[in-house]
Amino acid sequence: MDPNSNNGTGDRAMAAHPEQSAQPAGPQPPQLGREDGAATDMGSNQGNDGLPSLSSYTAWKECFYEQVQQRCLSLQDTKVGMIGAQKAEEEKAEKREPSDWLAREWYCEEGQTLDTRIYLLDKLLPTLIPGVENLLMEVERKHVLISDKEPTTFDPINYLGEYLMRHNPLYNVPANPGPYVRGMKEVAEELRALVQGTTSERLVRMKAEAKSQREAREEMEKLKAQERERRKEALAALLRGWTVDGSDRIPVALVQSALRSFPDVTDSIPENVRKAIQDRKLEILNTLEKTVSPDEFTEFVLPYTEHVPSDTFQEIMKYLWQCAEDFQEAAEREMWRQNFADLFQACDQGRIGLLDRQKILYLLREFYDRSAMIDRKELCNPRQWPIIELQEIDLVDLWGGPDGQAECSDAEGSREGEDGAGFEAGDLDGDTTHREKPNSQQDIQPEREAEPASVERQDEAFPGSASAGHSLSRDGEPGPEQQAEEEEFSLDPGPSRAESQTHQAPRAQSSSGASCLTQPQFVQLMETFVGQDSSLPTVKSLIAFIKEEYKQTEEEKMEQLEKVHHMSKVAQRKLLLEELFAKWDTNGHGFLDLEEVDAALSRFQGGTQNKALKKAKERLCYQYPQLSRVEKLSPKAFQTFLELIASEFTGSEDEVVANLVTFLSTSVEQSQRESLQSTARRKWLQDIQQVAKSSRASMESVYRAVLRAISQVGTPGSTGGVCARPGTLTPNPGAFQWNLQDAEAHGGNKKISAYIALLEENQLCPERGQLLRYVACTADDAPHVLNQVLYRDMKGISFAAVDEGRPIHVPKVQLHGNIHFWNCDRPVEEREGSLLVLPLHDAHWRVFGILGLDTLRDQREKTIFLSHEIVFYQGVSQAFSKAYHRICTREDVLQVAGTALDWLCPRTPSIPRVTLYLVEPGKDKALCKMITTDNKGQKEIHSSPVLLLREENLLRDYLFKCTDSSGVAVAPVRGEQHVAVPLQDLSGQALGVFDISIGHHKELPPQEHKDLQKMLKVAQAACLEILQRPLEETQPTHVLEAELEANSRPGLFLFHRLMLQDLRECVWKLDAESLAAIRGRAEPPALVQDILRAVLLLLHPHWKGSEQTENWSQCKLKLDNHLIQEIYFFDPTAASVQIEAELLDCITGVPGAAVWQLGCAPAQYLFHWAHTCLALAETTRSQHSPGSHP
Repeated sequence: MDPNSNNGTGDRAMAAHPEQSAQPAGPQPPQLGREDGAATDMGSNQGNDGLPSLSSYTAWKECFYEQVQQRCLSLQDTKVGMIGAQKAEEEKAEKREPSDWLAREWYCEEGQTLDTRIYLLDKLLPTLIPGVENLLMEVERKHVLISDKEPTTFDPINYLGEYLMRHNPLYNVPANPGPYVRGMKEVAEELRALVQGTTSERLVRMKAEAKSQREAREEMEKLKAQERERRKEALAALLRGWTVDGSDRIPVALVQSALRSFPDVTDSIPENVRKAIQDRKLEILNTLEKTVSPDEFTEFVLPYTEHVPSDTFQEIMKYLWQCAEDFQEAAEREMWRQNFADLFQACDQGRIGLLDRQKILYLLREFYDRSAMIDRKELCNPRQWPIIELQEIDLVDLWGGPDGQAECSDAEGSREGEDGAGFEAGDLDGDTTHREKPNSQQDIQPEREAEPASVERQDEAFPGSASAGHSLSRDGEPGPEQQAEEEEFSLDPGPSRAESQTHQAPRAQSSSGASCLTQPQFVQLMETFVGQDSSLPTVKSLIAFIKEEYKQTEEEKMEQLEKVHHMSKVAQRKLLLEELFAKWDTNGHGFLDLEEVDAALSRFQGGTQNKALKKAKERLCYQYPQLSRVEKLSPKAFQTFLELIASEFTGSEDEVVANLVTFLSTSVEQSQRESLQSTARRKWLQDIQQVAKSSRASMESVYRAVLRAISQVGTPGSTGGVCARPGTLTPNPGAFQWNLQDAEAHGGNKKISAYIALLEENQLCPERGQLLRYVACTADDAPHVLNQVLYRDMKGISFAAVDEGRPIHVPKVQLHGNIHFWNCDRPVEEREGSLLVLPLHDAHWRVFGILGLDTLRDQREKTIFLSHEIVFYQGVSQAFSKAYHRICTREDVLQVAGTALDWLCPRTPSIPRVTLYLVEPGKDKALCKMITTDNKGQKEIHSSPVLLLREENLLRDYLFKCTDSSGVAVAPVRGEQHVAVPLQDLSGQALGVFDISIGHHKELPPQEHKDLQKMLKVAQAACLEILQRPLEETQPTHVLEAELEANSRPGLFLFHRLMLQDLRECVWKLDAESLAAIRGRAEPPALVQDILRAVLLLLHPHWKGSEQTENWSQCKLKLDNHLIQEIYFFDPTAASVQIEAELLDCITGVPGAAVWQLGCAPAQYLFHWAHTCLALAETTRSQHSPGSHP
């Protein structure tokens, strides 16, 4: 990339005075020196010695206010207690003497006298009425009203006046008013409430509102308490489902796992509750030993459920109950798995950790055949998937009709027609039974390339006796009765199938090419075979049968031991050669110079073996053609080179390799300084690779890691960003701050600007040739460089580095004359510095971009890149290339998986959900949820994937069993049947997992089951082809014209292309009888006519509406050998082919099940072939649309 620059640098930030800390809450002491209470600096009062020092004043202040605050709180508590006691006493008096209802006579809503009555009831009557009562009592006591008594001097007026004066409400309030007075007060309160706008009315209203709110709150708290008790009782009822070994103890780890995973299985839970559950910290346990009691279980679970709505609580209860049932079943099956593990140890008499896979499969078939019919229904058929591998199933078995029929029958099941009886193969045009594939059009034929040499070594690496075959007697020899049966159910792909197989994938430990089983694979295979409904006696019978019948001869044992020993030696040799490569690769850039290695080896044994060395080099260049133009050895090519040399020497190959390693190890010398520098740089390069290994990694994170290897966080205020090419990888632009890292450590503290540009085809202006798009750069250069485009006809040396494929160093850019400056505002006198442009190579040493570095920001005189710096930056470019292609490969795998799920969902309505997980690198094999889809066509690609850890998801352990064994795992989950299918990498290990839910069905309908197998098989083959593309010994396969385009991503076309190749092979294998059955009918089913019409219109669109397609008598004449050849070589993505969706109107919307029910294999092949061609054509159109390219 060419240098970019920016005017000026950021100003230095001035140090700011620290702000004063916030004052604490609560009562604050008065501040000295100000009336407004603001604090002043005691030390600023110069000359005033009478003021206390700041430290002594602060201590006294804290002590004083602590005591005052405590006293205030004590008085407040006392007052509250007194008020509460008074209210309690009033309540007791009310209960003892209720208010007198006679006071209600004063209540009247008549408005004219309302104020008067309120005044009387509030001011006069509360004192007058008790006075009158007291007066009457005094009159009665003195017998004033008795006539026969002498006249008394008692004056009632004076007595009443004295009473009113003594009980003036302003000075004397009666502590215990009487019932009538209390009644009048209540009436007065009610009357005051009738007066609008007054203080009394507002106060009454506020009191009423407060009372109603208090009552509502008390009622709510009461209901919550009742609901809490009810929920506690409901949780306690779950105890019996979670107990272990019949005890009243519950495993904490299982409860934690259920609670953590609940938000992932429901959409009805509120977001705040979901976040609360996810944010609640749990001490995650990965053992079932720690248990809790029932009360502890209730108190443990209740905080997660007490604040959720009732509907959500019912969902949680149902979910926990289902989890308890799953746990009980899993506990029972765990006992079976332990028995299967013991069985493995019993059969592995040689203690090599492997069993013969073919023998185990044969014994499973024997046991299945000998079992009663009622027991067979509980077992999984050992002749079908998932017991056998998908790669072992022939194409015709997947794409054919019911029972694998290859002939066509009408709707009534009869083949006899008026004109169809006795139709022979010879009636067809051409001899289809002896049809041979033409040798032309090599670019669109199925793959003819030989398997890589690594695949052959891989087959040798896994010991086992493949010669045992599928049919063995009790002594291990084939039996006559089983031979005929095994011919019918033979699953071994022979040479004839290998020739026609369109996507032969490498096979590893868990694939069909592996002849042995490890213990996890054996246990998983046995668990899948017994199924979910097998009884304990059936399992015991199976274990006893396998233990008795599994036998190995001494020769087979020795063969396995030898292969295990060989595998161990190969692994040790690989580690030894990797260490040797790392010792030679002092700069850590991932490759060695072939000439340098060759020169060192020429001195081996005094140069007496140069002839063998030359021959080994020729063989190496033949195996790695790119070495003829770029003499760089990768670790794998280096290992291959030494092995080829050893094979050319006489004597033991292991001894020769050991001598070569010893000789080369002594040929490398490093000083202590060089060793430290190499170690530091190697760590920075490894960090780039480590970032790309994560399943959640994006291209943005890789850009960050690359720039971090050159830079690190530094100058405040600098900004920048990273972006990715639109339409491919789409990380979010972000801002970064960088300074120099390697430049600081080993480069003289240079100020370096770095940037990355990727090569693209110019879709908008093809006449200008390719372009370089700048996708990442250091922070200060972002305004001028980010997202810029450099064309070939512009100034610059970047395309020279692209064309030559080697680094270009310009020591002084001001003297070069052909440098493109993105910052045109930079003065000419400031355009000084050094420029380094390094090409980015893929595994085949083809350039796909550049990494540029310059020192234009460094104003010192010596800014030239030194040789050891250039070598290190070459290592950075190599590390980025590997990381970039790793991310691209992962994106392609996700693209293929998404296309596969889009193809599957409309064809399998019985599958409600499918989730794709990718295995996160590491020993724990965590799972990263990437894609979720359902049968309604809704697909979600998780931009922020959820990480599933084994210790947090014990109830989804079937997913991790699938990754451990790289085999299919079946398990019930919350009442639904789940099938976990691994997506394997080239070594046979699980790269990802398809979690397929089939709902409440025990098994899928036959057609949907076949469609699922098709999808899984093609997706696996596509994944392996994607993983093979970055390998340097693998040449990419281009079958379709659209795949030849430089900008095309393999993940877009690969799934449908492999499916098209499968269908091509199936159509090619059609015999004369199959086609005669269709041609011989005067009036076949209408759907068969529509399918053939759609095929003809795809091949010949100009026939639309003509007799060639509308008349069956004319249409069936086209069904001949020539049509099959047209179908085989038809490329729906070719530029000369124009496919419109209207051509398939006659079969659009037809369900696959309807075609499958015809029982006609040719009709199915043609039906799926037509839809696959349409899908490829639509993908090609979307790629060529204007908005699909930047």
